[in-house]
Amino acid sequence: MRIWVDADAVPNEIKEIILRAAQRLKIETILVANKNVSVGRGPFVTMVRVTQGPDVADAYIVDESAPSDFCVTADIPLASLLVAKGLTVIDPRGEQYDASNVGERLAVRDFMAGLREAGVQTSGPPPFSSKAKQKFAALFDSLLTRALRLS
Repeated sequence: MRIWVDADAVPNEIKEIILRAAQRLKIETILVANKNVSVGRGPFVTMVRVTQGPDVADAYIVDESAPSDFCVTADIPLASLLVAKGLTVIDPRGEQYDASNVGERLAVRDFMAGLREAGVQTSGPPPFSSKAKQKFAALFDSLLTRALRLS
């Protein structure tokens, strides 16, 4: 089991939670981004910098990940591909993507993108909050604990 992080836009507070868990539980963790991202020091964490371009980090994660892996991403199209591949996928706000909800989330995302392209003003997500951080930490810990128990 490895933890993949779509690190281009993950909040620093969430990155810190993931990095602490990687060290504590000795789980290989790979942050993938098209820019340099600080990962500190530790034997279980690596940073992969991909070339600039649309969805290059996403393609790398899809190609290199395995069904028993985890991924943290806010990218719904990436989440959809990874759920189909069998990964456990959660977003930085503490919501799990799974087969029962990722299709609907992708449809809503595409609908909202269509509205914006048509010139309709839409609101973005709410600001990242301490409540979202706590929700992420609780779900992340629960899912990791369950996965480690089953392995």
